[in-house]
Amino acid sequence: MGRFGEFVVNHWMLSSALVVVVLLLVATELRRKVLGYKDIKPQEAVRLMNHEEAQMVDVRDDQEYQQGRVVNALHIPLGLLQDRLAELEQFRDRPIVVYCRTGQRSAHAAVLLEKNGFKRVYKLSGGMLAWQSAGLPVTKKS
Repeated sequence: MGRFGEFVVNHWMLSSALVVVVLLLVATELRRKVLGYKDIKPQEAVRLMNHEEAQMVDVRDDQEYQQGRVVNALHIPLGLLQDRLAELEQFRDRPIVVYCRTGQRSAHAAVLLEKNGFKRVYKLSGGMLAWQSAGLPVTKKS
């Protein structure tokens, strides 16, 4: 054990960096558990859509939505989500996958849905950019 202490003293910057990385990993996991939603990759979203009738919810603004969206996604911009929760009531017992362009706004949407009693809320990790990068279908039809 004495050699470990010697290593830490001699390599204090490296040891400090290790402690910071471990703390960040722990904080990320705790945050994920506290917030209640689960990040999923595009392939997992497709599985939920195909096998569990998941409802995709696009929380981007109107202009982004018109540029292309997931087929059959419900469009509710993040700023209007609180006022339009009633539109999601019919999906309360199904998985709901929220997405935006990169995943930042959809995190806020997922927290809002969790706070309003939706139990199976997922956030599309990487948002629409990840969906398109995975080569999954996008539509521009209304």
